[in-house]
Amino acid sequence: MSAAPPPEGSRTEARQAAWADAPERSNLLALRFIVGMALWLGRPLTRLLLHPITLYFLLFSPKPRRNIRRYLQRAIGPQAGWGDGYRLLHAFASTVLDRVFFLRGRLALFDVGVRGEAHIVGQLAQGRGAFLVGAHMGSFEALSACRQLHRADAAGAAHVDQPMDLRLAMLMYPDNARRINAVLDAISMPACKPHLIALGRPAAMLELRDWLDAGRMAGMLADRSLAPAEAGASARGGTVMLPFLGRPAPFSDGPFRLAAMLRRPMVFMAGIYHGGARYELLFEPLADFSALPRDAAAREEAIQEALRAYVQRLESLCRAHPHNWFNFHDFWLEDPAS
Repeated sequence: MSAAPPPEGSRTEARQAAWADAPERSNLLALRFIVGMALWLGRPLTRLLLHPITLYFLLFSPKPRRNIRRYLQRAIGPQAGWGDGYRLLHAFASTVLDRVFFLRGRLALFDVGVRGEAHIVGQLAQGRGAFLVGAHMGSFEALSACRQLHRADAAGAAHVDQPMDLRLAMLMYPDNARRINAVLDAISMPACKPHLIALGRPAAMLELRDWLDAGRMAGMLADRSLAPAEAGASARGGTVMLPFLGRPAPFSDGPFRLAAMLRRPMVFMAGIYHGGARYELLFEPLADFSALPRDAAAREEAIQEALRAYVQRLESLCRAHPHNWFNFHDFWLEDPAS
């Protein structure tokens, strides 16, 4: 007897999470070698290696190349070609290399502009913390440049000399947290290493709440889905199909349910890479769950509205900066299901 097929929603979520099971094409030994070379040769010389690396992956990674082509033709148009694919992969390689220097505290190497910092400065100055939600857009590590911000006064206009407590926590699922922690241990200075909060553990919600209550930042990338945010909690979330670059795509509402349970404002974040050593940090208010209505239907609509606003903002950035979105898997679930 054959087993009954799983529900369509289960198949969709399984295929959406399949990117995490793909074999990594590097290891910690190779990573340590690259880190050592970058710190020994310096950033300008090490960047010369990015061109052959980019060309190699463009030529010998057929599945990611197919997914890149699909994305670029939707973000740019049918005129998108090999040059755009090369530019996208080179931008990705550049941000990966720059992680080494951001996580080693070498901020002087970069020209980082900031837009919308008032949206997080105000929350941090009030001791509320900042719940940031982003995407695989540009560089998450560029957020370390926020250490250059200073605490605003009560009016939000003047600045004082005392820096804010801008320690950052990354919200990750357990398997990814172990992987990322190994990478961070390989390349980070202890003072620059982000704090990791592994979602899915019973104490994760309390740890996140205490972290935010201490007036710090916590960030989560919401354009990929691995697993429910909190086992057994109403923040588990589900997959919602929403229009994205002209076709329906699956997005998880778990991060937004998490913010709603904590009753926190959400700020959209992105670290756009502009080439060379130039980055731009963007902060925009996305949703405010501080005063959720008691009515269950109204709360649900607020969560879904926040998710729709997130997808629309991500789509806008993909069109404005198409070579900055680093999702190389089957995002629209177009490949035949195994």
